[in-house]
Amino acid sequence: MSDHRYAIIGAGPSGLAAARALQKAGVDFDGYEASRGVGGLWDIENPRSTMYESAHLISSRTTTEFAEFPMRTTADYPSHRELISYFRDFADRFGLTERFRFDTKVTFLERADDGGWMLRAEVSAGTEVIERRYDGVILANGTLAEPNVPAFRGEFTGELLHTSAYKSAAQLAGKRVLIIGAGNSGCDIAVDAVHHAASVDMSVRRGYYFVPRYLFGRPSDTLNQGRPLPARLKQFVDTRVLRAFTGDPVRFGFPKPDYRIYESHPIVNTLILNHLGQGDLRIMPDIDRFDGGTVHFRDGSSDEYDMVLLATGYKLDYPFVDRAELAWSGMAPRLYLNAFPPSFNGLYVMGMIEASGIGWQGRYEQAELIAAYLAAIERHPERAAAFRQRVADERWPDLTGGYNYLGLERMSYYVNKDAYRTAVRAAAGTLKTDAAAHGLRRRDGRAGRASRTAPRPTAAEKVDA
Repeated sequence: MSDHRYAIIGAGPSGLAAARALQKAGVDFDGYEASRGVGGLWDIENPRSTMYESAHLISSRTTTEFAEFPMRTTADYPSHRELISYFRDFADRFGLTERFRFDTKVTFLERADDGGWMLRAEVSAGTEVIERRYDGVILANGTLAEPNVPAFRGEFTGELLHTSAYKSAAQLAGKRVLIIGAGNSGCDIAVDAVHHAASVDMSVRRGYYFVPRYLFGRPSDTLNQGRPLPARLKQFVDTRVLRAFTGDPVRFGFPKPDYRIYESHPIVNTLILNHLGQGDLRIMPDIDRFDGGTVHFRDGSSDEYDMVLLATGYKLDYPFVDRAELAWSGMAPRLYLNAFPPSFNGLYVMGMIEASGIGWQGRYEQAELIAAYLAAIERHPERAAAFRQRVADERWPDLTGGYNYLGLERMSYYVNKDAYRTAVRAAAGTLKTDAAAHGLRRRDGRAGRASRTAPRPTAAEKVDA
């Protein structure tokens, strides 16, 4: 094991990926998890979980699972119950469970005088306080826990909930329900609602693309697993395939999308279209204002509701550390490969990636990159230094894959899975080969000079060669 010690915050899929990667790289760590066990949001009994009873994967099993630990289920789209068992089995199989302290919430991180990080955590809601120094900290506390609650004009006097508070369709029984937003969770809940609520409407401000879970008898995300098509060609082909299979969503009441497919995350749910076709729910315009139990819409129409359910997504949240330490810019931290602050200050972020089809294996490859860097700090400091220099000197890789993603908060850390995984693997390769020890060379063949703005190594990185 290494002479340095790191902390991992969070025992969800990203935290487990980080723990496994550090374990394999021989990097020592302690894990902290605020809930009772591993699994993160997939544990519906976790107080921070945003899971609901009818939730299933929206990507298929084989494109989502960790490569070294296939799921035992034969279901193409397993339920949250199967998934929490999967994560528990994964953690137990590789001896990760005992590496975490559960019911232990990290409350504060600050730089130590020697360049490391002081971590403060509360055990069992404040019955004990832990303070420990680490050479670095991996933030893996998830991206889907802090609800995004937009402001509306007026006041709604009925029941106003974010989807994070939705657990089962029993909450909707007999109520006139308005769902604001039509993301994947919103559409799942709408399908629940038509069987229990008195009425169901959905308020949307933009159009969406709807992808069926199966195409040609196979999970739809398994059909193009070879060499990726260029963005424009894939958009051209898939738009026409979807239109043939699902029809035009405009016909069902949705606005026409003002963007191409895959420039925003698609909706993997065509049952919503079936229910619209059956008249089980209505699509309404964007909200203008609330007035008691009445909701007024932008087109001048209005209706009465008992419950308004906000399917308005989530915000990135790393509440225990100053935003400046993560180079926060606009709606998200500005991180190299969505993992490394450009200052290389000893903080690392796991799981701040969203992409269609990237799965947990894609996140594990991100963890392998972080682990390779931490291992290089100790065993090959010249490689770690070359990596930092490269980040300082070169243009960061384009992670869009040629797609023009919408400038929305939820898309601020979105990547193309193929572009991202290619860039991560290439970066990890420079840390694992001797070529990096001799410095990275510029494209014109000349050795790169040290940049005046090159990130300074932390105390943990000042290791003799």
